[in-house]
Order: sequence, then C-alpha cells, then structure tokens
Amino acid sequence: MSDKDPISAACSSQIDIFGRLLSGETILSNDPQLGRLRDEAFAVKALLTQMNNAVNPQEITEILGTILDKKIQDVTVFTPLYINCGKHITIGKNVFINFDCTFLALGGITIEDDVLIGPKVTLVTENHPLDPKERKGLTAKPIHIKKNAWIGANATILPGVTIGKNAVVAAGAVVSKDVPDNTIVGGIPAKFIKNV
Repeated sequence: MSDKDPISAACSSQIDIFGRLLSGETILSNDPQLGRLRDEAFAVKALLTQMNNAVNPQEITEILGTILDKKIQDVTVFTPLYINCGKHITIGKNVFINFDCTFLALGGITIEDDVLIGPKVTLVTENHPLDPKERKGLTAKPIHIKKNAWIGANATILPGVTIGKNAVVAAGAVVSKDVPDNTIVGGIPAKFIKNV
C-alpha cells in the first residue's frame, strides 16, 4: 500500500505520534495527534522552569531525571537548559552540559558517558519536509554523541548525525554529517580538520 493510501494513513494515526517520529515517519500538519507534541513541550517547560531556577546541583539533577523519565548519574548541568521532549533523551555517566543549551529531541538524543557539551550548543533532531505542500509537517532523525566526545561552544548538531568516540566539534560548527571517532571537525558546514 502507498503511504498516501487512506487505510494506511488511518492505521498509522492510531500509533503513538512519538513512536512514529522515532521510527522516521513524516508527521503532517493535519495529523490528529499533533496537539500531543505541544502538550508534551509545555509539560516539560513547566519542569524546566523549576530546574532552570534551581541553584542546588542535586535538585537540578533530580528535576532533569524527572524530565527524562530516567535515572541519571554524575551529570552536571549549568542551567538554563531547554528541551522539548525529555523522554527521548538518554544521558550517560559523567556528562557535563554547559549554560544555555537547547535539545530538540523528538527524534531521540543519546549522549554517552564522559561527553562534554559547551555553552549554547544546539542538538536538533527535527526538521520540516522540503515539499512546500508538506512544509508545516515534521520529520525527525536521531542524534548520537559517543563516549568522551567534546562539543564546542555554540555548535549545532543537525538531525541524523553521529558524533564519534573521542571526537571534537569545534566551537561554532554546524554538523550535518557523521563525525568519525578520534577526529576534529569545524566550520559551516563542519569538515574534517585533523585526527585527535
């Protein structure tokens, strides 16, 4: 059956919209579950307001765990941090997230152990279709940041990108393609600079 077949579309709309985004489905602007994305974002925003105004590191960690709906260990966050969907984020141990980062996570974000994330880093798993008729729709692809990677200040990681183990993303880079293990990339768009 075609993706545009009404029976397929009706069956698809019965599957949870969050699961459909994680599986790579394009969500169109007339999707009956679209409001759930907004509701989730505002529910997370209420928790973020508490977290971003907290001054106790333990309280920040506890609220972040609630947002992610996961237990987190040895994670340091310098708030503010902005997230639209915490349940699609997994953060390993001994991770540092600096001030003013934004994680748009409907496509899923995995941050492995020992990762350093600089200030004003943006992780964007979401995009819009290029077709003007579907432009208000939503697509998503996961971001994966592997162990001991370092994302420099004000870098942007785009949908579907994997940052390799021990890799470094230079400050201000815009990363649209996978970064191999043990390499340094920089620029717009990010390009290989050298091996670590």
